[in-house]
Amino acid sequence: MAGAGGRRSPPGNLRAVIVRRFSLLAGVLTLAVGVCGCGVKSHPTNADANNDGVYVDAGPITYQLQISRELNPYSTEDSQYVAGLPAGTGPTKPDELWYGVFLAARNQTGQPATTSARFVIVDTQGNRYYPLTLNPAENRYAWQPQVLQPSGTEPAPNTGASFGPTQGGLLLFRLPSVVYSNRPLELFIYPNGSGQPATISLDL
Repeated sequence: MAGAGGRRSPPGNLRAVIVRRFSLLAGVLTLAVGVCGCGVKSHPTNADANNDGVYVDAGPITYQLQISRELNPYSTEDSQYVAGLPAGTGPTKPDELWYGVFLAARNQTGQPATTSARFVIVDTQGNRYYPLTLNPAENRYAWQPQVLQPSGTEPAPNTGASFGPTQGGLLLFRLPSVVYSNRPLELFIYPNGSGQPATISLDL
């Protein structure tokens, strides 16, 4: 049948196909708008599995686990991570290992906020392990609590840690090898000030 201007309307079957396609396109666009409108905190707030890249919130700061792994101090890359050790720190014993946790952080609030200075790893036996205090003048990857402005990040842009292979600040732990039998390990991130810690399950 001819429509306005002498154009023919599409046959019934073709018209139905066109309608379905437009409906599908509209649905996709609606979903995209919905995702974009969810706000900046569009990430999980807890971790219950070994998962590099997971996000958690501790106080006003959002933390992302970049990677966690055993370190080999004799490799070219890992030797940089075990630099700046506290005075008197010797090499690991045969039943010990170096373990690195690399974190990134972002302040997603509208106010300045300080990143955490307190971390602890807990194994399934309840043993607690604390990161070593590294000298940032000798280890450019060392995690340091910092005041982040709104949308500010740690590591800060254009720093050695941000350009490094992990793109994260380093928490260096000296662990007994027995932790391999006491997995999974849980990293507790305590917010600056008061509040409940966030937890991340670590790969080992």
